[in-house]
Amino acid sequence: MQVHWFLPTISDGRSLTVGTRRTHGPEADVADSAHPTADQFRAPTIGYLTQIAQAAEAVGFDAVLTPTGTWCEDAWLTCAALAQETERLKFLVAFRPNAVSPTLAAQQASTFQRLSGGRLLLNIVTGGERDEQARFGDYLAKADRYARTDEFLTVMRGAWSGEPYDFKGEHYDVRGATVLAPPSPQPRVYVVGSSAAAGPVAARHADTYLTWGEPPAHAAKKIAWIRGLAPERATQMRFGIRFHVVTRDTSAEAWAAAEHLIEGIDRSHVGRVQKILAASESTGQARMRALHERFRDGWKTSDLEIYPNVWAGVGLLRGGAGTALVGSHTEVADRIAEYADLGFEEVILSGFPHLEEAYMVGEGLLPELRRRGLAGPTHQ
Repeated sequence: MQVHWFLPTISDGRSLTVGTRRTHGPEADVADSAHPTADQFRAPTIGYLTQIAQAAEAVGFDAVLTPTGTWCEDAWLTCAALAQETERLKFLVAFRPNAVSPTLAAQQASTFQRLSGGRLLLNIVTGGERDEQARFGDYLAKADRYARTDEFLTVMRGAWSGEPYDFKGEHYDVRGATVLAPPSPQPRVYVVGSSAAAGPVAARHADTYLTWGEPPAHAAKKIAWIRGLAPERATQMRFGIRFHVVTRDTSAEAWAAAEHLIEGIDRSHVGRVQKILAASESTGQARMRALHERFRDGWKTSDLEIYPNVWAGVGLLRGGAGTALVGSHTEVADRIAEYADLGFEEVILSGFPHLEEAYMVGEGLLPELRRRGLAGPTHQ
């Protein structure tokens, strides 16, 4: 498997209960700011993000995912800067098709590949938040947004072909789309989406279909769904899954650390956060909320473990990926092996705070995955 890490370009900290700003975006803390102290809050400065990227490279992660949205720093610019501070690490740049033309995106990707030595990956985020779309003057309905993404990816790849590319569709009409030189290699395209409109787009265009972490039975259905939509591409497409992670030398230490992330949580605050998340148009977000519905009804901590070592606590206070793998290094490796057996070939992990947890995962979990043949060498 390829194992990736995450760049917290909104903020970082040791607890999920400390807000940094009010936001509705995926991967973001939707809590209200509580004037956090220095040991609770870390701003996404270039110095701090450089530390995380260099740590991820040193311990052997393949790439880092950088989110997109007005609630965080721009992914393209951040990753371009960090590429100069690293040598091997790849950058999975998330961006929305509504915010840039496909020809410009093709040019940006082509330039990034040459300047970084081929270390760009692209994460296409069609968008599920109406207010976030409106900030860019985008008022298309959800199905229409995916139709636009379909055309966007067609044009972007056409511009990489080495020949002037013409396209006329409902959303784009381009003549002679091209770039200075085709990127080599072409960046792998990651497509996310759990809705009926998202599936066919992912099946047609994704090099890697990426989904948020769910119990294995649910995740297996996702793979079967996408493969069924594109049987001719079943052997070409890879599948990736996104989790937070809390891994320690012992199971007890890991679960104590997970509980610390939501220490001090109160029902009224969870209720406010969940009201915001419930308004999302994202099918994936609705699936995340459903995973901790039983906990919200009974407020029993044990209900947050929705499958052995799969914990839904993050989703109580954060949008986007809401589940974490929790346990000893051996237990978490067991779960990753289980997802690998289902067909997942990539996993994107993150932890709080991301700097220390990059080393914790890199020094504890990754060696165990390598021992089992589930992860590659450190490349040092």
